[in-house]
Amino acid sequence: MSPAARRRAGAVIAAVAVAVLLSAPPALAHGFTSTVYADLASPETGHVRTELQLEYDLLVVSAADNEKDDPLFRAGTAAFEAGDAAEQAAALDAHADSVVAYVTERFGVTTGGKACTPVRDGDFTIGQREGVPYALLILDYRCPESADAHEVRSGLFPGSEGYVRDSKTIVTYDLDLKSGSTALDAQHRSFSTRQSWFERFWQFFRLGAEHLLSGLDHILFLLALIAGSRRLREIVLAATTFTLAHSVTFILAALGLVEVPASFVEPVIALSIAVVAGWHLWRIRRRRSHAAELATLSRGHLSLDRAGWTRLAVVFCFGLVHGLGFAAALGIDQAWSWTLLWSLLVFNVGIEAVQLAIIIVVFPLLALLRRRRPAAGLWTTGAIAAWVSVMGLVWFVQRVLGI
Repeated sequence: MSPAARRRAGAVIAAVAVAVLLSAPPALAHGFTSTVYADLASPETGHVRTELQLEYDLLVVSAADNEKDDPLFRAGTAAFEAGDAAEQAAALDAHADSVVAYVTERFGVTTGGKACTPVRDGDFTIGQREGVPYALLILDYRCPESADAHEVRSGLFPGSEGYVRDSKTIVTYDLDLKSGSTALDAQHRSFSTRQSWFERFWQFFRLGAEHLLSGLDHILFLLALIAGSRRLREIVLAATTFTLAHSVTFILAALGLVEVPASFVEPVIALSIAVVAGWHLWRIRRRRSHAAELATLSRGHLSLDRAGWTRLAVVFCFGLVHGLGFAAALGIDQAWSWTLLWSLLVFNVGIEAVQLAIIIVVFPLLALLRRRRPAAGLWTTGAIAAWVSVMGLVWFVQRVLGI
């Protein structure tokens, strides 16, 4: 680039950086959501045993209706701040009536159109999921009559506390001679064991698609790949490499075979966005002139040079980390089963469908711009890469510092 062009590029990048710093969304780009885990089984006719895992601090605040003078609120939040699992369990046991009333009002099992009666079985216990304390509550539902199907309803979180944007309930079940898993959220509060395979497929497909659409960090990573790919072969190889990498770690982590703390995964995802976007800026800068860049574009080489293979290796490594992020979003970390594997694969298909749709829409537009207006295409991809890179760096700092 000429000195004047470099100055213009510097001014554009600086303006993008200021805009991003002033308007950057929170470091956790997925928003604050909570996940409830429900495992249902029927050891005998008319009996449904349910193990519920609920995020401890939200359970305390919700059951106390966010009343700071409530004894549960005071005892529960004090135990949470102390980080003592025994104190946390004791706080819930001391106010079990309020906690169980809150849960059973929002989570229920019915059969034959009649509600099953819940009874608490044992004391609360506290465990950890993704570094967050979770309370285990076991409920025995006694159903009034035998039927060929059960219906499960979940409206747990968000509540009047206002801290949670949305929540989902991951349900695994072994009822009515059927076993499987499903996902409930604000738009889909209940399911029946009569549910068809297509309905189960759609729920996890939709969950995967919605996760990618609501996960701005993964979308920006994909935009960085698209902006940095000059030809169709490059984006196909990059997207395929990313898909293979994140699919491996996604399934391994979701099956509980690999466990990496979110404090590592989230900052690295943010860093990956900055690095992949910055790679394209580096490729632009290393060209000695605008003419050299245009000549490279016009030659249309189909083979990858050393830098191209290095880029794929970087994308693969970062894809492994993104897979851990996808697994954390789904929130399943159970032992191997074919039923669970089916759910994971369908969730992954939902992710890939949205990813492919974004590529189909964005890449042809950039390719057309590069062909018709090479200079404008170069500036456009450079501006996209600069914005994405700065956004990734902002998120990286926020996540490292825990902001």
